[in-house]
Amino acid sequence: MSDEAGDESRGDFPGDFPSVPPSAPPNLSPSVRSGAPSTSPSGSGHLTAAVIPAAGRGVRLGPGAPKALRTLHGTPMLVHAVRAMAGSRAVTLVVVVAPPDGAPEVEKLLGEHGCPPGTEVVVVPGGDTRQESVRLGISVLPATVSTVLVHDAARPLVPVDTVDAVIEAVRDGAPAVVPALPLADTVKQVDPRPDGAPEPVVATPERARLRAVQTPQGFGRALLARAHATVTHDVTDDASMVEQLGVQVVVVPGHEEAFKVTRPLDLVLAEAVLARRRANDGY
Repeated sequence: MSDEAGDESRGDFPGDFPSVPPSAPPNLSPSVRSGAPSTSPSGSGHLTAAVIPAAGRGVRLGPGAPKALRTLHGTPMLVHAVRAMAGSRAVTLVVVVAPPDGAPEVEKLLGEHGCPPGTEVVVVPGGDTRQESVRLGISVLPATVSTVLVHDAARPLVPVDTVDAVIEAVRDGAPAVVPALPLADTVKQVDPRPDGAPEPVVATPERARLRAVQTPQGFGRALLARAHATVTHDVTDDASMVEQLGVQVVVVPGHEEAFKVTRPLDLVLAEAVLARRRANDGY
C-alpha cells in the first residue's frame, strides 16, 4: 500500500524500545497477549474486531523510535490507537500486528501501559509490508467476528464517535466504509518531475467531489479477506483493494482529530489536541 501506508510499509523494527516510566505496573495486563485470539469470545456471531498494523519506521518523523512508538504526553501512539479502538463498546478484539521479530516487545509495551477492560488485545507478528501484515491480522480472527476495522497506528486520536459511525454503517449493510473529510485546498493533478523541478499541471479535479480518507476503515470480514487474497499488488489502502473487486465503498463523515501523524509538525498538533482533551474532559 503506497500512499495511505506511506512509510509504514516496511517490517523493520529496531530492538530498542522506549523505556517504561517507573510508575508503570510491573506485570502485563491480562487483556494483552501474543498469539491467536480466543477461539470462542463471548457474544453472538456478529462481533467487531480491529486490526492495527504497527511496523512503520516513520522516517519522515526523523530519527528516533519507530512511528507507532513515538510518545504523545508520555504514551506511545500505538497505545493511544489501541485505546481509541477499544473505546468503542462494539469492538471486542484488537489485533496489533507487530514487526516479524518485535511481537514480544510490543506485547510487553501494551501490557505495561494498560488497555481498557472488556476488550481483548492480541499481538501477532506481521510481514514485510503493511498489506501482508493486515492479511496476517485478518487470518487470526475468530469465526465469530463478522465486521473488521483496519486502523492506522499513526492516527492515535480518532474519536470514538467516528469509530462507531464506521461500524454502524457496516452493520447496516454497507460492505465497505471509510471515514473522510471534504478538502479545504484546491487539488492539482500534475505530471511528476524529479528533483523538485517544476511540474506541469494537467488537471484540476472538482474539489466538491473529493474527500480525504482516514481510518478506521470498516468491512465485512469475508469481503476484506477476499480482497487481500485477490489483490496482490500495491494499493493505497484497504478500501482500494475492495474497489478493485467491483464492490461499492461508501464514505461517512470523518473527524479533524483523526489526522495521520507523519511529520514533526503533526506531533506538535497531536500534543495540543491531547492537552485540550485533558483540560476539558480529563482524558
